[in-house]
Amino acid sequence: QVQLVESGGGLVQAGGSLRLSCAASGRTFSSYAMGWFRQAPGKEREFVAGINWSGGSTYYADSVKGRFTISRDNAKNTVYLQMNSLKPEDTAVYYCNAGTVLLLSRPGGSWGQGIQVTVSS
Repeated sequence: QVQLVESGGGLVQAGGSLRLSCAASGRTFSSYAMGWFRQAPGKEREFVAGINWSGGSTYYADSVKGRFTISRDNAKNTVYLQMNSLKPEDTAVYYCNAGTVLLLSRPGGSWGQGIQVTVSS
């Protein structure tokens, strides 16, 4: 199992940008599809973006398409989520996930601890 640690969250005004990072431990990182999920207060956790093991395929929720970009650097065991044109409805705790089943937008078994992103209007 891979250990995941997110960073880069915080408070930003609407229209602003943030980049989340997720650092993974273990030598098998490059074999995992990775994903970002989020959970807003009172709502269920939802899929945001996913990327296959090589970085050659990416997937996005409709709500973030064109605004968010997922990428990975296998040499650094890190996956990123660049978030632009942020909206107040993007406010949530964001979670990194390893083993994401991309075509089903379903999480795998390993989660980070989560990081807060707050977008003020």
